[in-house]
This record gives sequence, C-alpha cells and structure tokens, in this order.
Amino acid sequence: MREEHESFIENEFRECVERTIDRLGSEDTHRPFHAALLSEQALFWSRFERSFSTSFGQRVIEQVSRIAAEAGGAQIAQTQKETTVTLSSAKLAAIEEHMAGLRAGRNLATPDWESTLAELATIRPEREMQTIRVISDLWWQRGGINHYMSIKTVKPNIDQTAEAKRDMLKLKLADPKAEVYFGLYYNPYGVNRADYAWSPPQRIFNMATDRSVLIGKDYWDALGGAGFYEELLAVAERVGRQTRKRIGALR
Repeated sequence: MREEHESFIENEFRECVERTIDRLGSEDTHRPFHAALLSEQALFWSRFERSFSTSFGQRVIEQVSRIAAEAGGAQIAQTQKETTVTLSSAKLAAIEEHMAGLRAGRNLATPDWESTLAELATIRPEREMQTIRVISDLWWQRGGINHYMSIKTVKPNIDQTAEAKRDMLKLKLADPKAEVYFGLYYNPYGVNRADYAWSPPQRIFNMATDRSVLIGKDYWDALGGAGFYEELLAVAERVGRQTRKRIGALR
C-alpha cells in the first residue's frame, strides 16, 4: 500500500470515530424503558456503537473501498457510479421473473450466479429495447475492464440483496466483459467464507460459492490485491491505538 493510500485510510478511520464522539451530545432520544432497565453506561455505549456502525458502514467503507481499488491498480475508481444500460425488453422481463422466482422459493429458480447468467444468455434478442439507469456503490476500471460492486451491510435483508442482484444482472448482460460483485466488507460469523450464516441473502445468491459474492478478506483482496486485507487491519490497529485513548476518556 502506498503512503498516500495509507494516509487517506487512516484519516477516514480516525475521523469516523471523532464524528461519532461529536454526535453523541446531540443525538440522544427519550427512551424511558431503556433508562429504567439499563445503566447510564450501558445506554451510552449502545448509542456509541450504533452511531459508529451506521457511519462506518456507509460513507467510510465506500471511500476506503475506492482507495483500495486504486491501490490495487485501478486506473479510475468512483463511488455512486451512474451507468446507463440498454437491454431488450425480453431480457429485462426474464430478470424480473428470475427474481420473483427466488423470492417465492419456486423449485425451478436457483440462486446460482453462473446458472442464472447461462439461462439469461439463451434469451433471443428482439427489437424492442429499453434504456435504464443503474447506480453502483463502487465502480472501477482495471486493465480496460469495468468492475461494479454493490456494497451492503454484513447482514443484508432480502430486499436489499434482491435489488443488488437485479442491478448486477443488468450490468453483466449489457457488458458481458464486466465484473460485477455483491460485497460484504467483513464476515460477522468468522474468518472463512463458508462460516457465513445469515439466511436472507442465501435465497438470492449461493453465498458460499458464487464468484460474484465477496465477503471479508475476499472483498478487500479483490479491490487492493493479495494481502490487502491484512494491510488494512494493520492500519486500523495503528489508528485504534489513538482512538481508544480518546474513547477511554469518555468514561
């Protein structure tokens, strides 16, 4: 990781903690039952963790992911990328039918990514075309190839997951050379991908085997190259030696 990338990530991590501390004085709400049943300290740390997680999982992860892509050799990287795609009405209808089948749990509908692409590729083109807009949380170009990623909370609900897959299929069918991903920036169930056990997205993707799904180390190494995940954790640990002192003073 180059010095400028490391410095950017350090600042993002540090400022996220600082913003969380600054918000605590103005964001408290009246919670009479919590106050009656829990200690003041428990309420404070609950608010702190919730506020930090919300901020970290939105802006910070997108920006750090963008820098990770640049560190991994991307010629250009952008968050909230708007892409216009043109597909036949038949393919768009097939995408919607596939997603409806997964949501309904129909026997013929499989979440497997490769099987889905192969099935959609058999649809014969037609004259009626539609142009639509797709927003990707992260886009980067590497070696002339477009890469798109939908970044979600590590425990996404089925609606979030289905919408992500719908967009990914549109992008892939419009640009078969593109790489598209469903990304979870860490695995809440352990180090190994096979340990991931949150059930809602399992109805939409084969979370353990689909190559379009990136979780934890796979997520970061796909962006920044082999070993980037460990480098990123080292940066977080270094920043944490400073932020933990500031947080400790809050007690």
